[in-house]
Amino acid sequence: MTTMVQTAPSYTQESEKIRVTVYPIYLESQSAPDENHYLWAYHVRIENLSDSPVQLKNRYWEITDSFGRTQIVKGIGVVGEQPTIQPDEIYEYTSGTPLTTPSGIMVGRYHMTRQDGELFSVDVPAFSLDSPYQPIILN
Repeated sequence: MTTMVQTAPSYTQESEKIRVTVYPIYLESQSAPDENHYLWAYHVRIENLSDSPVQLKNRYWEITDSFGRTQIVKGIGVVGEQPTIQPDEIYEYTSGTPLTTPSGIMVGRYHMTRQDGELFSVDVPAFSLDSPYQPIILN
């Protein structure tokens, strides 16, 4: 059984009448801090607030660790799907990312198409990846 520890509140952003909410979860049982291996799941909720169907075609992520090193991840769809989301419908999925540092940040966007074929981008809010192993520095 996987132990999931909620490490941060949800993060929400709306653009192009699409609302994206992300819930990052630190996976304590799958992490190995002594080996600089920290793993997070993130649950994404995509709400279509528009009047027409949209299809998620591609994803783009910038994942930055606590040393400022950024990894770009892009590809077709999410978790092997290119979902079509009807008006007032919600699509949800869970994915994950590893880091070699105890904290980081992710931000991204989805490329989508409208029913008429128009391509547009939807912003995914920046969200924090914080483990209990990140030292806290007070300013």
